[in-house]
Amino acid sequence: MCRRDFLNSTLLAAGSALLGPLNPQQLLAANDENDWTGYGGVGDYANSNGNTLEVMSAGHQIRNGIFNSLPPDTIDTGEVFDCAVIGGGVSDLSAALFFTKYAGPKLTCVVLDNHPVFGGESKRNEFVVDGQRIMGPQGADHFQVPLPHSLMARFFELVGLDWREFKYQEWGSSSPELPLGNSFEDARGADAFYFGAKFGKTPGMWLIDPWEKKLQGMPVSEATRSELLKYNEQQRTGLPFEYPGDETSRQIDCVTIERYLMDRYGLSKETIQTFMADEGSGHGAGPDVLSAYCIYAFDIDRSMNEPSLSFPGGNDGIARHIVKTLIPDSIPGANTLEAVCRNTINFQSLDRPNQPTRIRLSSTTVWVNHEGDPSKSNFVTVAYTRGGRVYRVKAHSVVMAGGCWTSKLIVKDLPTAHRQAYDQFYRSPCMMANVALRNWHFLYKLGISGCRWFEGLGSFTAVRKVPTFSTEKKTIGPDSPVVLTLKVLFPHCGLPLQEQGNRGRAQLLSTPFRDYERQIRAQLTDMFSASGFDATRDIAGIVLNRWGHAYVSPQPGFFFGKDGNPPPRAILRAAPFGRITFANTDLSGTPDHRTAIGEAHRAVSQLLDQVLTE
Repeated sequence: MCRRDFLNSTLLAAGSALLGPLNPQQLLAANDENDWTGYGGVGDYANSNGNTLEVMSAGHQIRNGIFNSLPPDTIDTGEVFDCAVIGGGVSDLSAALFFTKYAGPKLTCVVLDNHPVFGGESKRNEFVVDGQRIMGPQGADHFQVPLPHSLMARFFELVGLDWREFKYQEWGSSSPELPLGNSFEDARGADAFYFGAKFGKTPGMWLIDPWEKKLQGMPVSEATRSELLKYNEQQRTGLPFEYPGDETSRQIDCVTIERYLMDRYGLSKETIQTFMADEGSGHGAGPDVLSAYCIYAFDIDRSMNEPSLSFPGGNDGIARHIVKTLIPDSIPGANTLEAVCRNTINFQSLDRPNQPTRIRLSSTTVWVNHEGDPSKSNFVTVAYTRGGRVYRVKAHSVVMAGGCWTSKLIVKDLPTAHRQAYDQFYRSPCMMANVALRNWHFLYKLGISGCRWFEGLGSFTAVRKVPTFSTEKKTIGPDSPVVLTLKVLFPHCGLPLQEQGNRGRAQLLSTPFRDYERQIRAQLTDMFSASGFDATRDIAGIVLNRWGHAYVSPQPGFFFGKDGNPPPRAILRAAPFGRITFANTDLSGTPDHRTAIGEAHRAVSQLLDQVLTE
């Protein structure tokens, strides 16, 4: 197993639910929404932390075939839009942005978002701790400095996001400084490994500066220690191929991460599954089923020599800038980093009649179908649920920018070839837990600001400094309230890819908030009580963000094809299907803001060049 077995009594009672469709009401048994969704924090996102029970239940109606036909009491709103964008994440919002920019203000666009707040996984959690507002990411966490002539550079200019203005907190304590990164995934402080009961250590032990110490004192065999040291020394920055799609990259895509690491670095399977189960952490599943190309996919289009940047709430800052550009009074104030980050969303502005772009929240799209022959049709019918009712609108074009697991079910006249392609997309779950702390003395006492561990919930975290435009506190120190973010994945090494995802979702869906809260408090106590951590005193709040289909999980051959066959994404990217195009990061195989925006740009360009030509 790649992780400690999280199965609790609720999941075990579900029995065969592991092998069939997951019904959240059955899995949750007597648990109510508050006991599952849990505390949502404060501010704009207080009722939209991950997939809440309400959002998940609405989505599972699609999976369960409730809308194979529209009910007779479907309400026709009478609205006709030039473009309907299905979903409210960064890819969806970017599609609306590009449509408005290229088509002009006379054409109309509606964004149908199933969540109470726009952004998809690019949202934040907010806490107020001892009078100070602090934030953590619900999902997408950071962005890269764009190459100067790239699509991303033009995109940031379009939405007024000037990355050059990111200035971060400075050290403000009289105690000696510890270096801090810009995000919870950017651990620049003294690194440390923790080893607990899994490694025969009760109480657990810390290994500070493990690489400087050549892993001396690590409770593993000499063979394992040698493997890890060799791997660490042989790793190189940059890409091992000339360009995506060349012979070398295709060979890498044809094997799993596990096989690639074994062949390239001489690592054993046990070492990989114990210490590198999250090597493909941006893709969710275990290294034994993911394409080895996943290791490099995120580094294709970035300024390699620049550090990543992060808003205090992750990429919510990107989503908010897009919406501010589309609907200027959606966030009060000027289009500045400070105003867009700190001011409150004007929800009443999002879906007003007679504005070019409208964002309709809490609206789960359940039906997309051409009127008549797709090759000759002038309209697409789009139906969505909201407040327990089903509504219908018309659109001259549609961008399916939501996830693959719903797109193939929502588009009712989807051709067989497209549906078969979508059947080769797999998704894995993730839970992002944000833990608000009154201070981080217990970390500072150890001489660290970030750490890794290899058992329990998550595998790493770090204290981070935040941009000064986001806070009144321009300095940071051990006394400062902070948010620790734990990224919890659910790989099940040894199982097929699809079953890994299904089992992970079963775990995620079946565990009440209170159980996860207990596990987090117990884990932090186990790791840090010896250095002064007290859960009752130090934890100010915990928010869980559950994402049942967080990551596309590319299997070998996903990126460039295998055995002479094209990659499954090819047909979905190639051209519109009637009046419908497809976006989302799924089609790139890389869940990242750059690919979300790039796929949206392609999809909208196809509509304007090939569909809306009159």
